[in-house]
Amino acid sequence: MGFLNLDPATLISRVLILIIAFTVHEFAHAWTATMLGDDTPRLNGRLTLNPLSHLDPMGSLLLIVAGFGWAKPVPVNPYALSRRSSAALMWVSLAGPFSNLCMAALAAIPFRVGLLSPFNAFIPNEGILPTQEQFLFEFIYINLLLMLFNLLPIAPLDGEKILMFFLPPNAARAYEAFRPYGPLILMVIVFAGPLLGFNIIGTIIGPPMQALMSLLVGI
Repeated sequence: MGFLNLDPATLISRVLILIIAFTVHEFAHAWTATMLGDDTPRLNGRLTLNPLSHLDPMGSLLLIVAGFGWAKPVPVNPYALSRRSSAALMWVSLAGPFSNLCMAALAAIPFRVGLLSPFNAFIPNEGILPTQEQFLFEFIYINLLLMLFNLLPIAPLDGEKILMFFLPPNAARAYEAFRPYGPLILMVIVFAGPLLGFNIIGTIIGPPMQALMSLLVGI
């Protein structure tokens, strides 16, 4: 979802939403790791809701230009976690996507109780600022997108660490051999896939995205 061809209202919405979504997502990782006994996030200044502590300059720039970016990963020491097991790391990894789901659910309340109509989010807006419906609808959609994308079982995404917890030891060791190639595989899927005529991300994320939007917003 490239941003440069968007109208000003949508552009402003998405930039603000992504700053909030990335910040809360990374803070959730840091807070959960801290609660489980790892002081590494706090010592690295990541136990904060200050966006400047979490946003990556290159990832943020690419996000505005190409619609795909990233925040700075929260440093975590698995051996410092109180449980000293893969379960603790799994909970730390799950905290980020879960925070996006919580934000989407909270933003959906005005639609679900009838205070706002989700259909008004699709009315063309000639103003510079988004309407309430447009902002909240985008907020829900982008948070769900970030949640589902981060749950993909490809390193360095959160889903890879979550999957490792549930795999049998032999399968986990075999899967871990692909970890160094995860970023390359991810870049090929995200950027090269659409250019070659296949959209794996959309195929995987599309159905659960539609189901969650229907559940939360009602359309």
